[in-house]
Amino acid sequence: MKPNDENAKLPIDQRPFRVLIISGSGRRQYNCPGVDSKSRTLMLKMAEMLTQDWEIDYEDLGNVYARARIQSCNACVSTSMALCVWPCNCYEKNSSKEPDLMWNLDMYARLDMADAWAIIAPINWYSCSSNLKLMFDRLVCMNGGNPDEKTIAHKNPEKAMALEHTEKWKELSLNHLEGRTAAFFCYGDEGGDEMDENNVPKILMHKSYFDGQKEPFNNERDAYAPLVWQCRYGGIEVPDHLWCHCTSGKDKKYSDNQAEDIIKNDEFMASFRNWVKEFETFVGRKGKVPPNKYRAFGYKPPKHIWANVKDGIRYFRMMVGKPPIGSSPQIQEGLGLNKDTTWYTKKGEGEKLRDND
Repeated sequence: MKPNDENAKLPIDQRPFRVLIISGSGRRQYNCPGVDSKSRTLMLKMAEMLTQDWEIDYEDLGNVYARARIQSCNACVSTSMALCVWPCNCYEKNSSKEPDLMWNLDMYARLDMADAWAIIAPINWYSCSSNLKLMFDRLVCMNGGNPDEKTIAHKNPEKAMALEHTEKWKELSLNHLEGRTAAFFCYGDEGGDEMDENNVPKILMHKSYFDGQKEPFNNERDAYAPLVWQCRYGGIEVPDHLWCHCTSGKDKKYSDNQAEDIIKNDEFMASFRNWVKEFETFVGRKGKVPPNKYRAFGYKPPKHIWANVKDGIRYFRMMVGKPPIGSSPQIQEGLGLNKDTTWYTKKGEGEKLRDND
């Protein structure tokens, strides 16, 4: 059945079981590729294959012309875990300055509402797609993120650093999506028709640079190991048999390995159908997951106009070389480490370097 977000308000025994299927490819026909991805086709097929007694939500992260992108993670955790807010407050919904697909598509709430996630995506350069990596980078806040931004005056690093050393922080820092199940189906072409008989790229001039027997993975699914282990790190269950890979398009030109081609590939589609069936069986037996203490569903970000003003004052003072007393920027400045006092914060270091000649 179609998802009804109002059901998330119901007691667990009254709401339907819910899954979220994600297509992680960057391709869409409404951008320069001009063709939809294989993962989109598989996402839609999976939605049809699952039992229709469940709420079946799905999303395509592909790049649509002029649509918002998933903004990069700002790595707040590396300043202080308490500075990383759940759900992420580095960006906001419908922002004109930094439009963010995670917020515009309500991904935090939809991941929260689902009992299980099914992620379908390609292998790009021995890894996941950039869009999927961006999404998971932005999900660092599910792993112990701060659910109360008022404790750090929205985004004050000094307050966050202090909070991280208190007993209160132990109560706040939880795995906010723990208990859910995630399944991964990744696919790749192993270089298509670009490889020679020694598994070396044919057009490579310096072939000694590439040892075809030492490519990173014996099992191609390991390209998705970072995402799998991020999930497991935060209490998201990823059963080994639901972490799968299937090859499509090996020894073929890329143009001969489109969605319309893979649906005629019996071996590939059998592998995919088996994964879907295993997913349905496992999560169906496991059942619904109780909501966690601090939910992204129903979350209304607080107003922080005055906090933004104070942040602006802080940034201005750092621009003129007067960071807060005792702060990390002050200590770094005193040690001559980052040399980041500047009126031109948006300039690249290469530009500034050349301006100083």
